[in-house]
Amino acid sequence: GALNNFLESAGLIEAPLTLLFNMTGVMVGMVHALMPLAILTMLSVMETIDRNLMPAASTLGARGGQAFWRIYFPLSLPGVAAAGLLVFITALGFFITPALLGSPRQTMITQVVIQQVEEMLNYPFAGAIAMLLLATALFVFYLYDRALGMTTLAGGATQNQQRGTAEHGPVARAFAAVGGALTAILGRATDWIAILWEMLVARRAGRAPRASGRVMLRLAVALLLVFLAAPSFFIVPVSFTTDAFIEWPPKWGSLKWYAAILEHPTWFVAITRSLIVGFLTAALAMCLGAPAAFFLARTVFFGKTVTMAFILTPLILPRIIIAVALFYFYARLGLIGSPLGLVLGHTVLALPYVVITVMAVLKHSDQRIDQAAASLGASPPRVLWHITIPLIRSGLIAAFLFAFVTSFDELTIALFVSAGVATTLPKQMWDDAILKVSPTLAAVSTLLLVFVTIVILAAEYFQRRAVKQN
Repeated sequence: GALNNFLESAGLIEAPLTLLFNMTGVMVGMVHALMPLAILTMLSVMETIDRNLMPAASTLGARGGQAFWRIYFPLSLPGVAAAGLLVFITALGFFITPALLGSPRQTMITQVVIQQVEEMLNYPFAGAIAMLLLATALFVFYLYDRALGMTTLAGGATQNQQRGTAEHGPVARAFAAVGGALTAILGRATDWIAILWEMLVARRAGRAPRASGRVMLRLAVALLLVFLAAPSFFIVPVSFTTDAFIEWPPKWGSLKWYAAILEHPTWFVAITRSLIVGFLTAALAMCLGAPAAFFLARTVFFGKTVTMAFILTPLILPRIIIAVALFYFYARLGLIGSPLGLVLGHTVLALPYVVITVMAVLKHSDQRIDQAAASLGASPPRVLWHITIPLIRSGLIAAFLFAFVTSFDELTIALFVSAGVATTLPKQMWDDAILKVSPTLAAVSTLLLVFVTIVILAAEYFQRRAVKQN
């Protein structure tokens, strides 16, 4: 592989490392896949923290470690805790990474469910495993709510920050006591490490300690970006290889694998079906999610928090639970293997993204413009069509694109609902990867990478444009 070739050429290792079909490969793959979710969840909270607090702590005598662990970390704890919970719940439903990078010893519970449904046809046992997984997820949510409060999932304050430690039960008080002692220890330890760093490295290099710290921070960010982005681009040169199998370094100079995609009817049908299902899913999600977002953003009613939590449920539950539930439900309705079943299943997953995106745009929209138009005699439909929709048009387009990408890239529901008949592109890629990993798969992955990147950039552009317009 590329990593072993690089390490051997640099003289860091003498023999290739075993990075596949073991726990190391599975862990690296899962961390790589889930790290963006954690970063985005924490970023939304950290952006709201006042940057003047850290300098203020320094002026009062606190060193960097104490200021970070005593001030910045407690304020960012809602985002950190929410990121940890979402990553854990998402990891419960992982099966692609363990199946491709691990061995039978690294089999996860989702793989067992898929095996029971597709190979053993033991549907009751698969349902029992799914219920066990659901019970585990709900129990984790219960512990999380007792310790921090469910409001932290939306970036809110923890229970102790909202009402004080004394008003809560023993779980919250114990969590606060242990957390306070731990942050104090970490603050002192960090300060001692910083002092040793200044004595041994920073002063010898002739740099100020603060400047040296900024260099280390930028280096860490650069390494993180390389870790996240580099693996995706290894498939690009592989897709142009002349060999019939994947190897590194590839032998450049052939477009036959891209031609094979166009010539093979299976790939063409899968791509066409994914595009159609994605478009219909996005349209249906917009028809359901946009009105719901308007109602939640501009109406105050009893049970609003519960309603919002119910809409966001597909985001926080393992997808395998939703897939198994849809499988049993569709079996009674005769929707297994139908495009309609795929559209409805993907809409369940895409709906929360539409609601969140439209609500974010409405949050920055000036409702007084709508009220002014109504006061001048415009009817509610005319206000909606001529005032509101033009103002948030870019945000609606962004929500549509996010829903489309969610459907286009979905595999779990397709495994259970398609029944090998209505095969989508991710399902076809999964089947090809299980049977044989050929350069055709690299070519399809390259095209998918380019397509999804364009769609996401377009969605981000329209969302930023909507915020600026409002």
